[in-house]
Amino acid sequence: MARDKLKFGAVLIGVGDASGKELWRDPAVPLDASVDIDWYIRQAREAEDARFDFVFIVDSQYITPDFPNHHLNRLEPLTLLSAVATATQRIGLVATISTTYSEPFDIARRLASLDLISKGRAGWNIVTSQDPGTAGNFSRTGHGDYETRYRRASEAVEVVQGLWQSYEEGAFAQDKTAARFLDPARQHRLDHRGEFFSVSGPLNIQRSRQGQPPLVQAGTSPQGRELSAQVADIVFSFARNQAEALELATDVRARARRYGRAPESLLFIPALSVTIADTDEAARRKFEARQTAGDLRAQLASLSRQFAGHDFSGYDLDAPFPEIASGGEAAGIRRFHEDLEAARREGRTLRQVLADVGSAWLRLAGSPVTIADEIERWHASGAADGFNVFVQHPDDWARFRAEVVPILAARGLFRDDYSADTLRGNLGLEIAPSRHSAEHRTLEKGAAVDFATQVINS
Repeated sequence: MARDKLKFGAVLIGVGDASGKELWRDPAVPLDASVDIDWYIRQAREAEDARFDFVFIVDSQYITPDFPNHHLNRLEPLTLLSAVATATQRIGLVATISTTYSEPFDIARRLASLDLISKGRAGWNIVTSQDPGTAGNFSRTGHGDYETRYRRASEAVEVVQGLWQSYEEGAFAQDKTAARFLDPARQHRLDHRGEFFSVSGPLNIQRSRQGQPPLVQAGTSPQGRELSAQVADIVFSFARNQAEALELATDVRARARRYGRAPESLLFIPALSVTIADTDEAARRKFEARQTAGDLRAQLASLSRQFAGHDFSGYDLDAPFPEIASGGEAAGIRRFHEDLEAARREGRTLRQVLADVGSAWLRLAGSPVTIADEIERWHASGAADGFNVFVQHPDDWARFRAEVVPILAARGLFRDDYSADTLRGNLGLEIAPSRHSAEHRTLEKGAAVDFATQVINS
């Protein structure tokens, strides 16, 4: 796979997630952005005009009144992206679906449907769900420990991929003269029986042009890294610096080799937020003003989510950060708690830790050239194959597309145009083969050899 071209995703977060608590106040952001399909279509078309690889829809299934604004009132990813699919042509459509609170047959069918609707542009962001409160929305008494959720996730992906193999190419009639609508020899039951799932199959939908959707996985824990090595086409991370990103890529690629995968086949695409102005100094002032804006209570509520809902409102902001047990295990949160131990040793205050929360991933502030230079440095070092850009303030989003992207293209680091019309094609990933088709060809070849042998012997 060529590594000379950057890959870009666009994370659409409407009125703002935890990294943009005051985004909803921007006059250019509609108050109903998170539930307005026309807004999503506009953002997707803008990303497509800039030749981005995909748009990326995050999700969760539990809220409290203190959750980030975008979480409180947003569209379900597969429904949203099915509408976006009909209004776009080339850009990929990546949906977040939890393996903890969704059944594999349902995941496989819904993603396969999006893949056909979009003519081969669907992708799956695999998550195990961060918030323990989600269990109460699914008639469960518990969320499950981290190890169990990842074992379930690994098996769920295995089942989903097996279901996507239900039909070989050519299983259905290609013209009216065919002997029958379905060639039953090209339909395959799954008959999976495992620790978490018993699924018979087959799936009731054919394969798409890209074989199956690419898989995205974010996880910096040992379990998350192992799942990425096992199944991911894209590793989405929240690395804050090149050293973190390089360590993750090196480790996951080494793990991938143990699964018989080519390490270079995995794409590493960290998160990125940008603040852009004519000069670096102006961009820095703009960034700092946004960081300090907003209700302190909202910042404390955001911190609370990383501690299983612990209430920080009564604490002295300028006292050392209190001793509170970790409540989060998702990508970025485990690392945050590791950083927190260092902050406690250094005597950092609650106010200082709140400021650190705003730097959970790479945030660049500068002129368009400065932003492009830093992206090029990450790419050249091997720390990133591209970036998943958070679409926040519309002025930054517009300048990134109109000024930063052309600089990167002029340097030969980004495409001049799409090279394919499937997500796999544009990412440089091979079309996922049908394992049954290979078996089918082997059987046919074996039968032909047997027949020829019989003829010769006769």
